[in-house]
Amino acid sequence: MATGWAGDGAVHEQIDATINDAVERARRRLGQGPGRERCEECDAPIPEARRRAVPGVRLCVACQQAQDEDAAFSAYNRRGSKDSQLR
Repeated sequence: MATGWAGDGAVHEQIDATINDAVERARRRLGQGPGRERCEECDAPIPEARRRAVPGVRLCVACQQAQDEDAAFSAYNRRGSKDSQLR
């Protein structure tokens, strides 16, 4: 089904392009190099296996989990229920 000037599959192509751009941005943000031998937050040793698995690692597992939990918190209700919008 064609809509206006857009060809068939144009919406899917746009979605794919958006996803590919997001993946490339995420890959550019990944660390580079061997990583740190000690955590920059708590100075605990970072195991060799973690440094090989996560290039450019800076934090130990415990500090990384704490940072991820802090980043996951949001004061906004993103569920979009009608009850939350009416309040």
